Amino acid sequence: MLGGMSWESTAEYYRLANELVRDRLGGMHSARCLVHSVDFAEIEKMQVEGRWDEAGEVLAGAAASLEAGGAELLVLCTNTMHKVADRIERAVDIPFLHLADTTARAVVAAGVGTVGLLGTAFTMEQDFYRDRLASHGLTVLVPEAEDRAVVHRVIYDELVLGLVSEPSRAAYRSVMAALVARGAEGIVLGCTEIELLVGTADATVPVFPTTRLHVVAAVEQALLG
Repeated sequence: MLGGMSWESTAEYYRLANELVRDRLGGMHSARCLVHSVDFAEIEKMQVEGRWDEAGEVLAGAAASLEAGGAELLVLCTNTMHKVADRIERAVDIPFLHLADTTARAVVAAGVGTVGLLGTAFTMEQDFYRDRLASHGLTVLVPEAEDRAVVHRVIYDELVLGLVSEPSRAAYRSVMAALVARGAEGIVLGCTEIELLVGTADATVPVFPTTRLHVVAAVEQALLG
């Protein structure tokens, strides 16, 4: 697990992986895993300053260290930093489980063709993630500019700090409702922290929690291997 972006969601990755392994194997089984957790303050500064190549180098080095430590499957525990997924993949020889692919497969399996995407401004406004979803035949809608600003602010000012508030939950519900009104048949929670705030009960259409979907796919692949 290449995480720390933020550690709040990486903790969810770790918890979910262990719960799933316990449920699949029973008894006192738990997940055999390695976690490399970066300092998110450093990565976030690179994001804001547009230093994506430098961020990619940092994460590629972290990925290589996980492989050297014995990892046989790599998951990047953040949606936004999949912008540099290609750089990370080139740094390792082990399989890399792309978060957007696992999400898209779940959306397609559910019979949903048009999704609303929530995430950081980088994820919603740049094409690296939207195009990856679209490559699976999906139509991707993003919130209007004012709503995108709200979604992004809540992630960086609250969720990555472990803060969960009812006003923000209400705001997210409103953003999702607006996407549904525009034709979204499902909502992709395209930031790993968003699941700390909203879930299936907060929308009138199917919700696709990327963190859980990613972990489920990783555990399934690891156990098959």
